[in-house]
Amino acid sequence: MTQLPMNYSAGRSTMKASSSTTTRTWAPCIIALLSLLHLQRHEMQPCHAFTLPCTPRTLSSLSSTTSLSSSTNSNILNPLKQGSTCALVTPFLPNGQIDEPSLRSLLKFHKDNNTQGLCVLGTTAEASLLSMQERRTVLEIVVSEVKNKIPILVGTGAINPNDVKSMTQQALDLGADANLVVTPPYIKPPQRALCKFFSDIADCGLPLVVYNVPGRTGVDFKPESIAAIADHELIVGVKEATGDLERVAQIRALTKEKLQSLNQNQLLLYSGDDATEAQFVLNGGDGCISVTANVAPLQMSQMMQYALESNTEEAMKINASLEKIHENIFVESNPIPAKWGLKRMRLISFAYCRPPLCELDKQYYELIEETLREGGITLD
Repeated sequence: MTQLPMNYSAGRSTMKASSSTTTRTWAPCIIALLSLLHLQRHEMQPCHAFTLPCTPRTLSSLSSTTSLSSSTNSNILNPLKQGSTCALVTPFLPNGQIDEPSLRSLLKFHKDNNTQGLCVLGTTAEASLLSMQERRTVLEIVVSEVKNKIPILVGTGAINPNDVKSMTQQALDLGADANLVVTPPYIKPPQRALCKFFSDIADCGLPLVVYNVPGRTGVDFKPESIAAIADHELIVGVKEATGDLERVAQIRALTKEKLQSLNQNQLLLYSGDDATEAQFVLNGGDGCISVTANVAPLQMSQMMQYALESNTEEAMKINASLEKIHENIFVESNPIPAKWGLKRMRLISFAYCRPPLCELDKQYYELIEETLREGGITLD
């Protein structure tokens, strides 16, 4: 078992006291109070330095399971798979609390329908609206239900690298198999900064999938930059949500010889665009991280399998039956339509989305019902 000495503490910032005796006397109390308020407000691990330290962990191979030292009884690191990974929603009660029975229902649904991977706490999961304690709750349930049955990919992306490291540490401790890290949104770092960012996060010790979605973040992580970091043993894949089908060949061409020379596995290339994912895999990709898979996991799994076998006819036949779902599951902001569809399928109890999102507009109810039926989903 490989030990992970990734210890960092929530220390207080040091401040230079004034020469006043009164100030020196009260300063420690004031600092402690400010630290406490900071913790309560952000519910995040605070940092007393610019970056949180991560101790690198080296794996000799990612093709087989690897033991980890963790605070849970689920301490096996399972490799990610080719095929269909579902970008799972987080079900809520009408009061905004996590609906734990519905979450367990969804996890059983995916175990029963051959989903090859689960991506939890990502964009579709409304993860940016969850506290660290709520993330823990979700992860503990997911690990208890599917660990060692379906690989668990956990979204840990954020603008601040310190927050990314805190969430990655938590995911590692609780039994995740890998993390999905988006390019930091809004601030548009240059390519060299993104390369360092992803390498630093991978050093934390959890296999990492780079998430490139310029439509949401405002920055495109280029194939050349992916190639520059591909030799990091814990950078294991890329989720490409550009919709650009040429990216598969570009990334393969730039990384294949480099990784072969290092005797490392090729990067797993996942499509993050439901409309083009079948063709993405037929072009040489490895699978998808899909919103459609929330409501049609079995069809998505079958389609990905045919595509991986280069059976274009059968893959595109299934894709044709799902085209309306690919389109209309985004008729409003994700995951609003997906959640309403899951409620209509009686897989979750409520379609509640946390503000600033809201539930599906009533004008789309009939459209989503019709779309699900056209996709072969039975509604009672």
